[in-house]
Amino acid sequence: MAVSHNSQKRYRFSLEERLALVEQTFAQVEGVRAVALPEGKLLAEFVREQGSSVLLKGLRNTVDFEYEAPMASMNRHLSQVETVFLVGDPRFNHLSSSMIKEVASLGGDVSPFLPEPVLRALCSGDELGSSVVS
Repeated sequence: MAVSHNSQKRYRFSLEERLALVEQTFAQVEGVRAVALPEGKLLAEFVREQGSSVLLKGLRNTVDFEYEAPMASMNRHLSQVETVFLVGDPRFNHLSSSMIKEVASLGGDVSPFLPEPVLRALCSGDELGSSVVS
């Protein structure tokens, strides 16, 4: 699983912390590992360098599809990497990371929407530090 940094986003956790959360979340799933996408590197090139030819991306709704479809075409053009879309559960179409962070910061229950390691880290109010070591 590639974890990246987008300078247009405001992250709650550092790249290293997000990598650790992914590793904790998927610790019981064989063959899943978290890898940092180097800044300035095209995702399609990174996928190729990792020895893969397929990207798997989750979609919440048609807005996600409209955003992702042109990128999928460009990735195919640049690196012959195919993108496979996985449609999410419709019960969660309305969710976004911004919404989850806001609801959690106001004391709302976001537990149905997050894996346990992420929920603990988000709701603890502390920086992750050494508590997120696999």
